[in-house]
Amino acid sequence: MKLPSLLWVLALVITPVQASVMVKVETTMGDFAVKLNEQKAPKTVANFLRYVDDGSYVGTQFHRVIPRFVVQGGGFDKNLKRRPVYDTVNNESTNGLRNRRATIAMARTQDPDSATRQFYINVSDNGFLDATPNKLGYTVFGRIVEGFTTIQTITQQPTVTIPSKRMQDVPQQPIVITDIYKMSSQ
Repeated sequence: MKLPSLLWVLALVITPVQASVMVKVETTMGDFAVKLNEQKAPKTVANFLRYVDDGSYVGTQFHRVIPRFVVQGGGFDKNLKRRPVYDTVNNESTNGLRNRRATIAMARTQDPDSATRQFYINVSDNGFLDATPNKLGYTVFGRIVEGFTTIQTITQQPTVTIPSKRMQDVPQQPIVITDIYKMSSQ
C-alpha cells in the first residue's frame, strides 16, 4: 500500500463523525423518530430542543391536520390552550434543506423570524414553503426516520372547525404528545 493511500485511510478512521441528535415522539396515535440537522439549522434545532428538554411539548396536541399537506403541533394543549413560548428564532430557511415529504419544519407567522415552538411535518413535498431568491421560507430542521406511518395515520383522522378559536382542521379527538425525548446520537 502506498503511503498516501495509507494516510487517507487513517484520516477516514480518525476523522470525527458528526453525530446527529435523534428525538423520539410518543403520541396517542403511535410513535415516530426525528433526526435533527444541527449542521444546517443550528439555531432552529437548539430552539426545538429547548422545548424538548423542558418537557413542555408533552401534553400538546397536533392541532392542524391537513391530508396531503402537513401535520402541525407543539403550540396548544389538549384543550387548545396556547402554551408559553421562549423568544423567537431567526429564520434559517436558506440552509439548503427543503420542505419535502417526511421533513420537520418550524411554523411561523408572516414574519419570517417569528417561529417559536410550533412545528409541522410535511406529509407531501411542499416546495412552495421553501425559500426563494425573493423571500424567506419555512425552516426545515430534520427528517422523520422512523414511524412515518404514524403521521399518515394522523392525517386520516376526522377534523373539525372550531369557530370560537378561529381554528380549522383540528382533529375531532385530540392527538396528544405523551412523551418526547432525545435518543442516543447516531
